[in-house]
Amino acid sequence: MTTDDDARLKKLKFRAWRRGFREADLILGPFADKHVGGFTCDELDWFEMLLETPDHDLYAWIMGTAPTPPEFDGEIMRKIKAYRLVLHAERGTGHGG
Repeated sequence: MTTDDDARLKKLKFRAWRRGFREADLILGPFADKHVGGFTCDELDWFEMLLETPDHDLYAWIMGTAPTPPEFDGEIMRKIKAYRLVLHAERGTGHGG
């Protein structure tokens, strides 16, 4: 891994934890910590694009209260949605976030 790669991963993790919408932070931050290190360059590009979406839209997609647009409805989004349920079980929260 290069210094640029390491900086990119740190930036993505930081952005995932500090979106400004606490409920999304508590899902995306731990997800990023656990998974982005194993992402391909294309997956990192996709995740960066995902982090550009408005907080409330992204949270609704993750929670399943709004349909996920086709450009974001893929393997990583499915992993994020599944990870929310893991966090729910670990934390014992009522909404999985």
